[in-house]
Amino acid sequence: MEPSVVTPGQRLGYAGDYIAGPGTYERGGLLYASVVGYRSVSPGDDHNLPIMTVSREKEQSAVPEVGSVITGKVIRVAPHQAVIAIMVVGDTPCKEDFLGAVRVQDVRAVEKDKVKIYNSFRPGDIVRAEVISLGDARSYYLSTAKNELGVIFATSVAGATMIPISWQEMQCPLTKTIEYRKCSKPF
Repeated sequence: MEPSVVTPGQRLGYAGDYIAGPGTYERGGLLYASVVGYRSVSPGDDHNLPIMTVSREKEQSAVPEVGSVITGKVIRVAPHQAVIAIMVVGDTPCKEDFLGAVRVQDVRAVEKDKVKIYNSFRPGDIVRAEVISLGDARSYYLSTAKNELGVIFATSVAGATMIPISWQEMQCPLTKTIEYRKCSKPF
């Protein structure tokens, strides 16, 4: 039997003829698909029935949820927020594009009124942040208010990888120029 596309609830065969594998379930002596995907049958081992499975074409992408820590790249900086393209959720890379925004009040936990976005993030910075809200239709709301959150990688104007020298400053090793960032505590 060659693989064919099946949908949830579609009858696959009799439970007496196959063993229910991943993506299938048994009800009333029949096997049904539980996910959208390709039906396949693998031979059973030593006196066992063949195994019916339904596998998805592609694996699900990591999706940000409230409380998860993300890693992303700053793509735009505005006076009130930095827009971040989310690349990794936890340890799982994203297969789809998600946008997040770090608002001025979510950059750090203290002295929120003195925060300037341009002194915290620049386009191209790699940032670790926490998802605090699902936000609006365009983006998730992110926070870097904890010590272990913030910029983890930045490039200077000279093109060198910058080194953090304090929680709010990074230095270019070539030109020794100091630039402001909301730095992440080393992990």
